[in-house]
Amino acid sequence: MPETSFQGQDVDAARPAPAAYLVIGIPGSGKSSVSAGLARRFPLGAHIEGDHLQDLIVAGGRLPSPEEDLEADRQLLLRARNASVLARSFHAAGVVPVIDDVVVRRAHLDFYLEHLQDLPLRLIVLAPSAEVVARRVAERDKVLADDWSFLDEALRAELGGRGTWLDTSGMSLEETIEAVLTEG
Repeated sequence: MPETSFQGQDVDAARPAPAAYLVIGIPGSGKSSVSAGLARRFPLGAHIEGDHLQDLIVAGGRLPSPEEDLEADRQLLLRARNASVLARSFHAAGVVPVIDDVVVRRAHLDFYLEHLQDLPLRLIVLAPSAEVVARRVAERDKVLADDWSFLDEALRAELGGRGTWLDTSGMSLEETIEAVLTEG
């Protein structure tokens, strides 16, 4: 029996999904909310959250930090590779994959793009103002260990001109999802 079948059923669709999304930005930019809402807009959609993939490492997990940490960097790329593997699998099965992850460096984005090549990828950069992000972070249940607002400058300097940029400072969640569907 082929690896992809169960009782004669092939898990891959007759036609792959029409799109794949990579939604990036700094912590607090709205990636997870937008990505989950976006995935729900398709008949078949999957939200692949980078943070949740990181949480699968239950022993020895290292989160990125402002200080250099080669193991944390390796695990960041591991989660990007695993997100890409999931996205490819869902896409082949006709499910629109929507990955969300904190990506602010060109090398990290290039790693994702290499692993997602040949997919009809739409790169969405959520870039609300730093003030709006600070307010959102202060209001949310999820507590961040560090102040990551400095990543906004890195995002704009290293990734400017790549993908579809959305300043969502004055947009609701629904307005942002509509903008992604329209512009992305």
